Amino acid sequence: MSKVYLATDHAGFEYKEEIKSYLEEHNHEVYDCGALTLETGDDYPEIIARAAEKVQDDAKHDPSMAVIFGGSGVGEAIVANRFPHVRAVTFSGGPLDVIKKSREDNDTNVISIGVRFVTINEAKQAIDLFLATPFSHLERHADRIIQIEEVTQ
Repeated sequence: MSKVYLATDHAGFEYKEEIKSYLEEHNHEVYDCGALTLETGDDYPEIIARAAEKVQDDAKHDPSMAVIFGGSGVGEAIVANRFPHVRAVTFSGGPLDVIKKSREDNDTNVISIGVRFVTINEAKQAIDLFLATPFSHLERHADRIIQIEEVTQ
């Protein structure tokens, strides 16, 4: 299946641990970028950056994905999106269409889950859809991704 990096601070630690087992059971190649222990008050930027850097490094030769977690998922997505070749979508509940469209149209490779707003089962549904949905490869979308890369370098 696919190579998936996981990362979180204390807010999403329990979700990360459960999702790690869930993905391994579904034959994904899972790499845990941290936090490796629950430490209340730890900060997410450095931890999330580890996963984003891995996705960035893999982008040209063996594309991978990451699932990152946070209270809202927003700050984590902001960190991830600072890295070239990384395109993160935030999911904090609601319709799953945003995830599907983000994969099809924007070739997102990171999903940031806001654990304060979704159940673990909703997170699993979102992650399953994210990992299963391919990029459309439509010319207009591919061109826009090239433009994103050009303006962010």
